[in-house]
Amino acid sequence: MQLHTTAPTAPDMDAINRQAWQLPDTVRIYQRLQGWTDPGERVAIHYVAGEARSRPLLDIGVGGGRTTPLLQAISSDYVGIDYTEAMVQACRRQHPDVRIEHMDARDLSRFANGQFALAMFSFNGIDAIDYADRRTVLREVHRVLQEGGRFLFSAHNRHGPGHGEVPKLSLEFSWNPLKLGWRGLKLARSLAPSWRNYSRNRKLGETHEAWSIQNCSAHDFGIVVMYTSLTEQVRQLQDMGYTVEQVLSSETGQAVHDENSARSACWLHYVARKTGPAQ
Repeated sequence: MQLHTTAPTAPDMDAINRQAWQLPDTVRIYQRLQGWTDPGERVAIHYVAGEARSRPLLDIGVGGGRTTPLLQAISSDYVGIDYTEAMVQACRRQHPDVRIEHMDARDLSRFANGQFALAMFSFNGIDAIDYADRRTVLREVHRVLQEGGRFLFSAHNRHGPGHGEVPKLSLEFSWNPLKLGWRGLKLARSLAPSWRNYSRNRKLGETHEAWSIQNCSAHDFGIVVMYTSLTEQVRQLQDMGYTVEQVLSSETGQAVHDENSARSACWLHYVARKTGPAQ
């Protein structure tokens, strides 16, 4: 595998992604989100719920607070964190009686070794940082997990259908001229920022067989994320002292076992258990 050499540095990705996630419109979108993102997330949370019941939980990348009630249904011993101040404030407004901290997953030093039974990093949040920092997150989460604790997270699939997206003209037809006109206006308004962001952010891209960094269509192509193959992600986890228990498709919620069976999934949900020392 080609090693991390010329990929954009963390500040490059941070500057772009933080800017997108702190925009008032983006914060409002995340505040309105409720429930599961997809069938894979639902299955993954149900899978870990029994063992984590009433035990300390860490919710990384809480955004506007969508996952807070999902995890509090498992345990009230809960703390949520996000690295964007605007999202932290939004989550606190949504859940005023819950502990929500402004914190970066690359530095969990405010938490003790072995503090949590379960850590979750939802909605592909781990993909917002580069290759080296991803390993830092895996190591930090490993440190704060109890022996045998689990890490649940989702990540964009390097060989999935979402890789290599570009802005495109796609208008849903309607026989109602008012609806069709409104949809056309919305599409026209989104295409300009999408192409502007795409033209700027695609310069940061880097493609390898096992992983890549690409401009993502979310937020009008306003973010840059990492896409990782199933094989590479399992290898990273094993290097960091985890054993992978489940890999689930975002599309179906069913377990996938190899690259071929994962190809239909835009992203994958990983359930990994802390079983050894991190390398």
